[in-house]
Amino acid sequence: MNDVGTAPVLTLGNGICAGILSASGTAYDGPLYEYSNAPGSTHSVELRITQGFSPLGEWAPTFLACDVTAIIDWRNFDTGQSGSVSHFVPARHSSTTPMVVQVHTGPGRVQLTLRTDRPNIPVSTEVIVP
Repeated sequence: MNDVGTAPVLTLGNGICAGILSASGTAYDGPLYEYSNAPGSTHSVELRITQGFSPLGEWAPTFLACDVTAIIDWRNFDTGQSGSVSHFVPARHSSTTPMVVQVHTGPGRVQLTLRTDRPNIPVSTEVIVP
């Protein structure tokens, strides 16, 4: 298993809302157990997507959170395959309640790009999927 994380994506959300979207997770070889989000999944990345930030931790309000659709574009440099996964992320998904998204990339060196369906500044990172 390998850890993966992205810098925050700056985005506009519904209306004139300014927001921050972040992702962190794990690249794994699997298969995942039967009670997971994706039972039997292999050679994938599980991302926990969160919105905004809370300067005082989980007990304080979250700022810079908007309803957006997160889009994860991926490209496997070893196999040449690529794809995209999108998932609606309501503003309430802060660091205490992340949205979990599976990205099925296959094994190899993979580039992940996180963006939204609204005006945004996308971010990219690379991870080795076992």
